[in-house]
Amino acid sequence: MTELGVRLKEAREARGLSLEQLQNLTKIQKRYLIGIEEGNYSMMPGKFYVRAFIKQYAEAVGLDPEEIFEQYKDEIPATYSDDLPEQLSRVQSRKSMSPGKSKVLDLLPKVLVGIALAAFVVFVWYLVVQKAGGGGDESGSEGNNPVIIEEPENAGTNDNGEDGGTEEEAANDKEQETEENAENEEGAEEEQPAQELSVVNTSGRQATYELKNADKFELTVNSTGATWVDIRNGEGKSVFQGTLKSDGTNSQKFDFTNQPGATVIVGFVPDTEILVNGEKLEFPSDSTRQDITIRYIKGE
Repeated sequence: MTELGVRLKEAREARGLSLEQLQNLTKIQKRYLIGIEEGNYSMMPGKFYVRAFIKQYAEAVGLDPEEIFEQYKDEIPATYSDDLPEQLSRVQSRKSMSPGKSKVLDLLPKVLVGIALAAFVVFVWYLVVQKAGGGGDESGSEGNNPVIIEEPENAGTNDNGEDGGTEEEAANDKEQETEENAENEEGAEEEQPAQELSVVNTSGRQATYELKNADKFELTVNSTGATWVDIRNGEGKSVFQGTLKSDGTNSQKFDFTNQPGATVIVGFVPDTEILVNGEKLEFPSDSTRQDITIRYIKGE
């Protein structure tokens, strides 16, 4: 037994194939398969079948035929090792093309040629029809001219000659414009941020507030009982100093829009109410006396 025969037999047994099963798989007679395993090539039906049988055997057991031929080329007699056509064996390899596919490939060029000829004929026919149709248009143009109905010159125009459309279209346009303006106004109102009055610093009886997002600064000081207050503008100048009473006669209101701020010195916090643009100011503590400074931040 040759090394090639041992290699093939081991591959067959590794796949669990008997010689009978391999015979059914490759359609090679069992005695020829034994001859391949034993290296007895003289028993083959002809010298040209040796290579084909070895190739089919190798493929059936999962080996690469080309690798086998290259590795064991010295074991195959020179008279049998010439390159042979794929179809010398009386049984086709499993990888050979089926007759159906071969016929399809043979017919494919003819089909493509037929399609090309048909397309060419259709193209020529189209040119002929177009040429004939162009000549006929001139002769029959008088009887087949489409009837064109001209609109009145003043259709769709107003008294000034301008294109005004129908009354319904004008009404729709006006309604749409009104809706767009309303939406723009609502959007502008929504975009404007709310007034912000917040404490930024406190120290003992002194507290500093900041007024933001307000286009004006109106300060109102009321009393729910009796309280002494000193109201000063942003420059520190006193604009009112005295006692406020609950009857409202001495309620003080000032417009500090053009001032950088204002200060209110409260003598009795429990009876005092401070409003900034109508918003009640919350005192930072329960201290009886407090000095409240409000900084007006414009443009925010």
